[in-house]
Amino acid sequence: MSLRLLVLYGSYRSDRMGIRLANYLVGEFAGLGHEVELIDAKTIGLPMLDRMYKEYPKGEAPAAMEALADKIRNADGFVFVTGEYNWGVQPGLKNLTDHFLEEWFWRPAAIASYSAGRFSGVRAATAWHGTLSEMGMVVISSTLGVGPIGQTLDETATPIGDGGKSLARAFPRFAADLAWWAEAAKAQRAEVKPPY
Repeated sequence: MSLRLLVLYGSYRSDRMGIRLANYLVGEFAGLGHEVELIDAKTIGLPMLDRMYKEYPKGEAPAAMEALADKIRNADGFVFVTGEYNWGVQPGLKNLTDHFLEEWFWRPAAIASYSAGRFSGVRAATAWHGTLSEMGMVVISSTLGVGPIGQTLDETATPIGDGGKSLARAFPRFAADLAWWAEAAKAQRAEVKPPY
C-alpha cells in the first residue's frame, strides 16, 4: 500500500550534515512506492512559537502554517530526523512541531537521529519519543541512529563505509515498522472515528 509520509528535518546550521539523512530517507521511502515529502523547518521558516495553528481564527493563520497543517493532516505517518544539541533536541525541529497539535493525532511517527560522533544522536531520539507521544502520535519501536554522519552518508546521501552498510541493513525494518503502523492506523481511522 502506498502511504503519504512526511520526513521532518530541523537544522538551521549553515553546514547541515543531517540533510543527508533526511534526503536518504526520502529517497528510500519513495523507492518503496510511497508518496514522500521533505519538510525542512529552515525552508518553511515559521517564527518562534507565539500562537499555535489552532489559536488563529479560521483562515487567518500565516500561509506557510496553513499549508503545513494541511500536509500534516493528510499524512499517514511521519519521520522525524533529529540531530542532538547538548544532549537535547534541535530547537528548529521542536519549534516547527510545537506549532501544531491535533493535526498530528492518530498517526505513527518514526525517529531517525544523527550526530557527528559515535553516539548517533541517541539522547535526542530518546527525548523526542516522549514529546511525540504526548502530541498524539504512536512512536514506533524501530529507530535509526547514524553517526558519525559524515562517515555514513556522502554529499549525495549515498551510504558509504561501514556506517553506510549498517544504515542500509537497518532501513528495511525501520520502513516496515512504520508502514505497518501507518496502514493499521489508516484502516482504523476509516473504520472508527477517533475518540477525541
